[in-house]
Amino acid sequence: MELREHVTLGPLTTLGVGGAARYFAAATTEDEILEALGWAGQQGVPVRVLGGGSNLVVSDAGFDGLVLAVWLRGSSFSSASGDALFSVKAGEPWDSVVAQAVARGLAGLEGLSGIPGSAGATPIQNVGAYGQEVAETVVSVRVIDRSLLSALEFSAAECRFAYRDSFFKSEAPERYVVTEVRFGLSEREPAPVRYPDLLRELERRAIAAPTLAEVRDCVLAVRGEKSMLLDPNDPNGRSCGSFFLNPIVPAELAERVRSVAGSTAVPTYPQRDGRVKLAAGWLIEHSGFQKGLRDGHVGLSTKHALAVVAHDGATANEVKKLSQRIVAGVRERFGVELVPEPNFWGF
Repeated sequence: MELREHVTLGPLTTLGVGGAARYFAAATTEDEILEALGWAGQQGVPVRVLGGGSNLVVSDAGFDGLVLAVWLRGSSFSSASGDALFSVKAGEPWDSVVAQAVARGLAGLEGLSGIPGSAGATPIQNVGAYGQEVAETVVSVRVIDRSLLSALEFSAAECRFAYRDSFFKSEAPERYVVTEVRFGLSEREPAPVRYPDLLRELERRAIAAPTLAEVRDCVLAVRGEKSMLLDPNDPNGRSCGSFFLNPIVPAELAERVRSVAGSTAVPTYPQRDGRVKLAAGWLIEHSGFQKGLRDGHVGLSTKHALAVVAHDGATANEVKKLSQRIVAGVRERFGVELVPEPNFWGF
C-alpha cells in the first residue's frame, strides 16, 4: 500500500471542488484495503471511502483523515450465452459495466446507461433511472467489514434495498467497503419503455420495438441533452448529477402541493404504500429557482434544475450554501423537505 499525504480531492470528484485529504491510499486489491484499514485503526485515523467521486461534495478544508480510494478492476460472466451471473469489481466505471451487459444481449441494466461513478457505489445508493434500479438485478454484494477486518457477502435480500437506499447506506453507514457486485441478467428483449423522454426519443428515431442497444443509445442521448453525462466540454458538466432525491410524501402533503400550485399541473407518481413521489426538479423550479440560475461561482444547470453546477472558481462552501437556499425555498413554498443525494465530507 502506498500512503500519500495532502492529496487534493476536488479533481477526483465530478463536482471538482474541495480540499485535500491528510492521508490518501488507492487500493487495487482486497489485501490493500485491509492493510489501509489496519494502518488507520492503529493510528486512530478516521477513514472515508472514495469510489468514482460522482456523488460527493468535499469541504474546502478537505478531510483530516485517510481517504481510501477503491480502484479494484475487472469483470466476468458466468456463461458465454443465455442468462448470466455478471461479477464486477467495485472500481469498474459504471457505464462500462452497462455497455458490457448490453453487448452480450443481457437485459436489466440498459436504463442505467451514462450514470457516472463506479460499480461499487451502485448497491449502496440503489442506483436507478428510467424505470430500472440495480436492486432488480443484484444477486450479492461482497464487502470488507471495517469492524472485523474480514470479507463478507450479502445477498440481495440482506441489502434491504429501498428507493435510493440500502442497508449499507441507512443502517450501517461507513461500516462496509464494497469490493465486488454480482448481477443476475437475462438474455431477453428490453422491458417496455414508459418514460416520456425516452418515448419521444424512440419516436424521433422511428423505433417501435427497440433492442437493448437502441434503448441504451436513447438513454445516452436523453442524458446528454440534459447535461447528465460526464463531458469536460459541457459548461454544465461539473455536477453531482441529480443533487436532490425525489421526495416520497404522504398523499395529504401531495394534495397540499397541488393546492399551492393552483392550476399548474403537478407531476406525481403514486407508490404502492399509498404515498406519492414528487419531482424534485419541478418543486425547485416552481419555488423560484430557474434553470441557469447563477449564485456566485455556482448555479443550476441550464438544462436541468435538479443539477447544481460548479463553474470556474467555485468553492464547496458555495455549493453547500446554494443547496441550503434551495431546500429552504422549497420548504417555504410547498412544505416539502428536499434531501440532498450527495455525501458531504468535512463540513
